[in-house]
Amino acid sequence: MHPIDEDTSAWLGCPTPLEMYKHQCALLEDEITQSQALLRKARQNIAGLVQLNDVLATRLAEVKEVLKTAQVEVAQLKERCSEPAILSMKLVAEQRDYLFRENQRLMLELKRAEAPST
Repeated sequence: MHPIDEDTSAWLGCPTPLEMYKHQCALLEDEITQSQALLRKARQNIAGLVQLNDVLATRLAEVKEVLKTAQVEVAQLKERCSEPAILSMKLVAEQRDYLFRENQRLMLELKRAEAPST
């Protein structure tokens, strides 16, 4: 029977504590390198997003200015369309349309009256 307290560090293929520490350090160095690469990429992404945000903010300001100009123009057009001259022109156009329809109706009645009855 083998004693349980046997020192296994001398067995063939088993790493020494120093070798295990070196291996652990190498793993940590790889993780740090990967983390630095990810951090670098994240910083580039953030820089790109900041630039995109600046472009969008500038474009938003331009669009707001165009919107203000358009709103002023619409207000002016509404004001001009409600002037008495425009309203009277609308009234004349409505009267013209009414008289045209009435004329067409009367002409149709006249044709019916003149048609020979059979």
